[in-house]
Amino acid sequence: MSRYFRKKYDPIYSNKVVNMLVNRILKHGKKSLAYQILYRAMKQIQQKTEKNPLYVLRKAVCKATPQIAVKSRRERGSTRRLIPIEIKKKQGKALSVRWLLEASRKRSGLNMAFKLSSELVDVTKNRGGALRQKEEIRKMAEANRTLAHFR
Repeated sequence: MSRYFRKKYDPIYSNKVVNMLVNRILKHGKKSLAYQILYRAMKQIQQKTEKNPLYVLRKAVCKATPQIAVKSRRERGSTRRLIPIEIKKKQGKALSVRWLLEASRKRSGLNMAFKLSSELVDVTKNRGGALRQKEEIRKMAEANRTLAHFR
């Protein structure tokens, strides 16, 4: 296999979801800092829950992954309609990672590692900002279910 087609994983957990999270945490090209933040968060998850932090991360991403979203479409002038669309697994996972990081950045706390670990633990316990966002999107899609034929 060529070196160009090798999948890139993180050095400790060798997991694709961890790599996605690190790449989304990344600010100003400092990947080593993003790894430090994530590994500190994983250590805090280990201390809080006494479970495998990789399991908690996977469960949080899985719970925050949406199956349906709304897409804005302009019709006749300035009228905008929100049309519900189904989401593929890969796109849903990317959305959930983005929502988890947005919700953790909005939290109050000392540092990003603490906020991220708190958000991941909260999502596994069925609360948190990312789940709230998922529910809002689902409610909008349900409200606009009659427009599904416009896809």
